[in-house]
Amino acid sequence: MRVVVSGASGLIGRALLPALRDAGHEVVQLVRRAPRAPHEVRWDPAAGELDAASLAGVDAAIHLSGAGVGEHRWTPAYKHVIRASRVDSTRTLARALAALEPAPRVLVSGSAIGAYGERGEEVLTEDSPRGGGFLADVVAEWEAATAPAAAAGVRVVHARTGLVAAHRGGAFGQVLPLLRAGLGGPLGSGRQWWSAISMPDEVAALAFLLEADVSGPVNLTAPVPAHSAVLLRAIAAALHRPAVLPVPALALRAVLGEFAGEVLASQRVVPEVLLRAGFTFTHPDAASIARWLADPAVR
Repeated sequence: MRVVVSGASGLIGRALLPALRDAGHEVVQLVRRAPRAPHEVRWDPAAGELDAASLAGVDAAIHLSGAGVGEHRWTPAYKHVIRASRVDSTRTLARALAALEPAPRVLVSGSAIGAYGERGEEVLTEDSPRGGGFLADVVAEWEAATAPAAAAGVRVVHARTGLVAAHRGGAFGQVLPLLRAGLGGPLGSGRQWWSAISMPDEVAALAFLLEADVSGPVNLTAPVPAHSAVLLRAIAAALHRPAVLPVPALALRAVLGEFAGEVLASQRVVPEVLLRAGFTFTHPDAASIARWLADPAVR
């Protein structure tokens, strides 16, 4: 399959590209600079520029572009960057795919479980209504921006990814050094539900969705969510370190600003669509995710 990938230099993209190539797919990579290799295609998503002819023969697309939500404080200016980087890039790619003849088979477009907002103990599936808050509003626009591709007959999947457990980068990349030093502990009450997914399962699920007969929202989270304190304790135990130093909610808000609300939010998400489609998780729960994160052989 010839697959165009955006956001290939990001946290997930860096792991996804070699996995796709190892599986025998031909990868076309969208870049914002001048192309340096035959498999690269330049685009300017902020300006809505992507020459559809450069994607001729593409069978599928995996769209992962978007500014990080945890890298900066959420000033009004950066909130605009978060929204625009997702909506503009999605619309640009969807329009280019829609212009192709024949149209690609599928667009797997990145999304997030932020769609559900703060939901306490409620079990959340793909059929659950959207919640409130900034990220939920962003997800609504983000997913709607795929409309041109869907109208052209492309099967569109919204990959609502949870907290990606990775050794470097992302939320876990920041937490792991603290846990290794014995300085980690519950965040806030520790009773908020965290719906995480290991990087190997994230990559495998994205590849699976290229050919699975599903469309619409798909939760990319491990099937057994856990309270944040349970997950952090499991990782600390796998590292043979304590996890007893709590981080008060007030301290998190002082450091992270508005984004702290997302860290402290409770989202008990289950991947109902993936499980129904026959996807098998390598790391289905907190204990297996923790063991993978602590394994020095896979760093």
